[in-house]
Amino acid sequence: MFRIPLLVALALAITFGLGTASAVWALKATIGFGSIALGPWHAFPDAQTAGADPYAKAHRARDGALLFGSAEGLIFRAAQDSGGNALSGRCAYDIVGLTPPARLWTLHASTPDGRPVALAPGMPAGLNSWTTLREADGRIVVHVAPTAQPGNWLSIAPGQPFRLVMTLLDTPTAGSSGVIDLSMPSIKRTGCADA
Repeated sequence: MFRIPLLVALALAITFGLGTASAVWALKATIGFGSIALGPWHAFPDAQTAGADPYAKAHRARDGALLFGSAEGLIFRAAQDSGGNALSGRCAYDIVGLTPPARLWTLHASTPDGRPVALAPGMPAGLNSWTTLREADGRIVVHVAPTAQPGNWLSIAPGQPFRLVMTLLDTPTAGSSGVIDLSMPSIKRTGCADA
């Protein structure tokens, strides 16, 4: 008597659970389609526009993040160095090169799920274009390491995986025509604690 309703309820619970799990997995797997990759840096210029694909819109709604308009800015993220190795808090890195044209850019480290890296008070959690020292040829050299470094230093949590996030504000590269000739600085691993 209760066998058929029980089987129907079990089938619905399994279907609902698997459907929810697959949707959450799909949202964590990508921000959407239409990404651009410049070395280890990735950006999704269409993610914040009205023409964004359904995955980008769902990702946007889940995160609840304030996004830039198409001409206001562009966010680049890097989870690997220029050699293709995952970024790790056991290693030190140098970000070297010219930055794209922008009125202001910021650089910080985040956890793999996008939250700010937890650092001790007084540690440099971020840099920007106004406070970063440049070389004579206009390049930047930013040392990313868990221990203090001379010059431009961005602190990371020791032993924890992280991502680098560079935000370009008021930049011509946010428009559809600016990303073709764009170049981003390289991310070079300079050493690891366990090597």
